[in-house]
Amino acid sequence: MNLPKAFISRTQDLLKDEYSAFERALYEESPISVRLNPSKAPGILNKSKQVPWSINGFYLDERPNFTFDPLFHAGAYYVQEASSMFLGHVIQQYIKTPVRYLDLCAAPGGKTTDAISTLPEGSLIVSNEILKNRAHVLVENVIKWGNSHCIVTNNSAEDFSFFKNYFDVILTDVPCSGEGMFRKDADAINEWSTANVQKCVERQKKILRHIWEALRPGGLLIYSTCTYNVEEDEEMIEFLHQNYAAEILPVETLPDWYIKKAIKGNFPVYRFMPHITKGEGFFMAVVRKPETSEKRHENSFSYDKHNYRKKTEKDSKISILPKIKTWINHPETFYIWTSSDRIQAFPLHYKDDLWLLSSRLNVLHSGIPLCYLRGKDYIPEHALATSLELNRNAFYCIEISHSTAITYLKRESIQISGNIPRGHILVTYQNIPLGWIKNIGNRTNNLYPQEWRIRSKHLPDHLISIPWIKVQ
Repeated sequence: MNLPKAFISRTQDLLKDEYSAFERALYEESPISVRLNPSKAPGILNKSKQVPWSINGFYLDERPNFTFDPLFHAGAYYVQEASSMFLGHVIQQYIKTPVRYLDLCAAPGGKTTDAISTLPEGSLIVSNEILKNRAHVLVENVIKWGNSHCIVTNNSAEDFSFFKNYFDVILTDVPCSGEGMFRKDADAINEWSTANVQKCVERQKKILRHIWEALRPGGLLIYSTCTYNVEEDEEMIEFLHQNYAAEILPVETLPDWYIKKAIKGNFPVYRFMPHITKGEGFFMAVVRKPETSEKRHENSFSYDKHNYRKKTEKDSKISILPKIKTWINHPETFYIWTSSDRIQAFPLHYKDDLWLLSSRLNVLHSGIPLCYLRGKDYIPEHALATSLELNRNAFYCIEISHSTAITYLKRESIQISGNIPRGHILVTYQNIPLGWIKNIGNRTNNLYPQEWRIRSKHLPDHLISIPWIKVQ
């Protein structure tokens, strides 16, 4: 690792006597950690390896071949750096009732899936990513996690300024200079410069200005970076305090978590430093927007009423497809509509929110895509297979072995035997849905998404398994 001289000098000034230990830590191996999906995980991991600030996070002794673990593809867990799991701890402390939640810079989806698992049930989650290619990765991870209350968008921060006082909680894991990723990502070192730090500072301030209007009075803004310098960290919290009268809120922590407090100023902020914390470099602070007499008015937003009516009228077509409604649990709690050749479902409670957000934002995914029309056949969507709302009793299911699951995830044809009906079959591994096949009698068609398939041609010689403790 060839650290930039300017970075060394600046960080020595920040850390003083701690710098030598900090630099040594950068040459050590990064801890490996995963966060379980509590709605899907087939068991728990070694409790002695639990990430202290995350009820679902666990350290691993060695790195498994995640690509060749079907449970990874099924959304049973997410591979996430441990420090970033602090978000779940913050949510559990401060959010007790359902909220409208925005993850502004969300790809690849680690913090979104953490929020899905820890927000109060019934919350609406909007997960946004400005870069199109990264937004599609975000969609994949949200679909695999299986929550029906999530919308994924592809927009800039400026696009959200229309939604004045709309969101109760906004996470801004802002683009930063990436100093906290140095030991994991050589590109982060190569791209670092003092000029880039200042460029990031200006971008971060611009993002915060745009997004502040969308936060309701009394709402929470959670600010985070994966960098060490004070310009992007403490000084940005000072910026919010001075310019927007933001209240900086404390987060409960324990001494043996070894989370460092502010390097500059006295605000309660939280620094994860690799020489004292078991995780990568990370910074987080929680601020509250001042309460005012100005409240969010549920009917204050305008959107394309004609388009809304047009989509609503398409509901009538669903009456000829009552079978499709049986594919999900509690269909009466969902708004089901057709869009082009697709049928989709979204929580009925947030129907107006869906159309409002769709009228102003580029929505890539919402709720549960149920099926699409091909000829005269309705093909179940992959998102239905991974959804927590899937009614498994509506489909014939087959359990497959690890080797067959890998074949399936490579999108190759799998062989099935026995008296299995023709039609769409749900494929499971360790009783967790992986996706669909179509049995056409003499062979099967693999319906796993082409763009998500495992591309490796061979299995590695040695497969390391995650040490699950089975739940009886």
